[in-house]
Amino acid sequence: MFALVDANSFYCSAEQVFRPDWRGRPLVVLSNNDGIIVAANRQAKELGVEKFKAYFQVKNQCEQAGVIVRSSNYELYGDLSEKMMQVVGRFAPSQHIYSIDESFLRFHGCQGLLDFKEHGRKLRCAVWKECRLPVCVGMGHTLTLAKAANHAAKKNPSYQGVCVIESEPSREKILRRLLVSDIWGIGRKLSLKLRLQGIENAWQLSKQSPVLMRKNYSVEMERTIRELKGEPCKDWDTARADKQQIFSTRSVGERITNVDFLHQALCQHTAIAASKLRAQGSVCSVLMAFAGNSPYDEKSKSFKQMYRFSQPTNDTLTLTKAVSSLLSNLYQEGVRYYKVGIGLFEIRNGRFLQPDFFIDQKEHPLLMKAFDGINQRYGKGTLFLAAEGIPHKGRSQEWSMKRALLSPQYTTKWSNIPIIKT
Repeated sequence: MFALVDANSFYCSAEQVFRPDWRGRPLVVLSNNDGIIVAANRQAKELGVEKFKAYFQVKNQCEQAGVIVRSSNYELYGDLSEKMMQVVGRFAPSQHIYSIDESFLRFHGCQGLLDFKEHGRKLRCAVWKECRLPVCVGMGHTLTLAKAANHAAKKNPSYQGVCVIESEPSREKILRRLLVSDIWGIGRKLSLKLRLQGIENAWQLSKQSPVLMRKNYSVEMERTIRELKGEPCKDWDTARADKQQIFSTRSVGERITNVDFLHQALCQHTAIAASKLRAQGSVCSVLMAFAGNSPYDEKSKSFKQMYRFSQPTNDTLTLTKAVSSLLSNLYQEGVRYYKVGIGLFEIRNGRFLQPDFFIDQKEHPLLMKAFDGINQRYGKGTLFLAAEGIPHKGRSQEWSMKRALLSPQYTTKWSNIPIIKT
């Protein structure tokens, strides 16, 4: 038996943890530079506030409806996620953290020992009691069925946050109500093709021949169908593969108009991308740096440069030197830069890297390990290269991301720790 534990509107719920007066009220969270709505709780959606809408388009609507609007507080979300995962992990022999708000559990060997529905209720209560985060629990004999059960637990109030697919009638009931577009691993384009075949829901898809669907689509389609039938085909490794491309890109808070600030922004994105690369144990052979103004400017301009390394790397120092060498081809006087970023390509597993004896490309694996360890323990940005720019008197650079509606970082910043007054 598997379980998927998923927090409800995680960003919004995290904002309400230290603000009990906000619970039950409509709330939305904005993207970088307060651009678009990336999270909206149930109360906000019921008022007609849509996700992925530009905030300036719905600002008046939010103000009139009394919707609470917050900037993305990544420091708070990351810390609360870690605490939540620790609590969730106590309820199963094996855990796989799938994303910031989702965690898979494996209960192999526990059949006959647990009342899974009651176990799911205890899990929900523990997370709420210790973290004040609402979660839903879905359980099934495969990862895909657990995902389907979780979807039902969130959408159908009668399940009270816990849905278990443990029999044939329960499997049929849940899958008949699950649209094919909501099946884990079925994208928008693929769901359109399936609908043309008359396949509207998960139950209809589960009745298809896995072998025939593999010929017409892919091996992933075969695995999905077998999983919907209750046959385990996916495990932690196939549930989330290493990224084949890594990007770090963002629009800036204030337009960049000089070469030094552009250099700092590119180097900062390089450090972020390199950290992601090392986190999955990979190296890359090609780096792409890009920068440009807004496509809505009168004269839209963008610049892109590629750099190929003599041997694959994940070293921040090596990657930053490469970016610095490309700077002269990315900067043009008079351009008001709005978006900059870094992309890493031709990514492979770093464990199988065979260095070239005749290439003098100095790597610093122990330094990078210490670099990542310090930033993981004390917070992102604790240790950084001078090329990223040094904040003046504790303030971020002018071009840094703007978060005008930021909540306090209650758990990661001494000055923001809540004070209880009696």
